[in-house]
Amino acid sequence: MTQTDIRTVTRSEVEDFLYAEAEILDSWNYDGWLALFEEGARYEIPTTDYRGWSLHTGGSFVDDDYDLIQARVKRLKSRKAHAENPHSRTHRMISNVRLAPGEDDTLVVKANFIVSRARDGHFDSYMGRYEHVLVSGSDGLKFRLRRTLLVHEALQLGARLSFIL
Repeated sequence: MTQTDIRTVTRSEVEDFLYAEAEILDSWNYDGWLALFEEGARYEIPTTDYRGWSLHTGGSFVDDDYDLIQARVKRLKSRKAHAENPHSRTHRMISNVRLAPGEDDTLVVKANFIVSRARDGHFDSYMGRYEHVLVSGSDGLKFRLRRTLLVHEALQLGARLSFIL
């Protein structure tokens, strides 16, 4: 991928990227979602008590390297994802998008989110903030790191993270 100057990326372009990702996820288009990652990217959801430590020592709900992201997509698209067969209905709202320069020509993106989920007559809301690292190239913005931080003190009893937050 040919790199472009990340400083030329606007907040509006990043918001459009995040809104497009939300639409992709709400429509269960996981091939489209995978295409938003560069090779070697990571997808992380630390536990609710996360305070910046290593996910390997402090625990996480999700700590996927690129190979595991691909395996997650393959599983979610198959009938083997029993917890999501049939799929949940989700609706995402994203707000308060902020940008900062990162290391090595990357862009750090922080945004708040609410994901509402309906499944089996239950309605759950997941709230938090995203802390992503994006790269910009000839084929647009891509995730180098997609991190979801829940603001819940704990997940409700019976809550499942069987879908992408």
